[in-house]
Amino acid sequence: MKFSIDKNLTFEQAKEIMFEKLGDWKIMALASSVNDYVMVRNVSCLFYDEKIWFKTDKNFRKTQQLYANPQVALCWSGVQVEGIAENKGLVVDEPDRKFEKLYKEHLWGSYNKYSHEDTEIIIEITPKFVEIWDTSEDNYAYQIFIDFDKKEVEVKQYDHK
Repeated sequence: MKFSIDKNLTFEQAKEIMFEKLGDWKIMALASSVNDYVMVRNVSCLFYDEKIWFKTDKNFRKTQQLYANPQVALCWSGVQVEGIAENKGLVVDEPDRKFEKLYKEHLWGSYNKYSHEDTEIIIEITPKFVEIWDTSEDNYAYQIFIDFDKKEVEVKQYDHK
């Protein structure tokens, strides 16, 4: 058998794989930490403009952690993203309301249940480092490591048959 994944992916190709795997939206686990106190919880994420977006109440504990330490990690089904969180303000104050439109389209249940116009903020995650686990068409496990700062990619075959 032959390993069927191109080990010479470009940075752009690797980013494309990442965002294809994530699609338009996912429920992702978000990890944050302040003073060695780690929390993880699920957040409803959207993916556009090469960023990850979610909304939250500005008064929640997780939000207070993000203010104190914006370094976060998100994970969904073999895609782990390490990045920097930034408060982009109230959902209703976004100039083009792109987030609100996409959230209504893809996550209507959550939008309808948890929309408090005066406290809901948008959090933007800028990816810094991504690790993707997958299996090639010929059943070899592999990892793709994407360094967004260096714009470098490494593909590692995990198992050998």
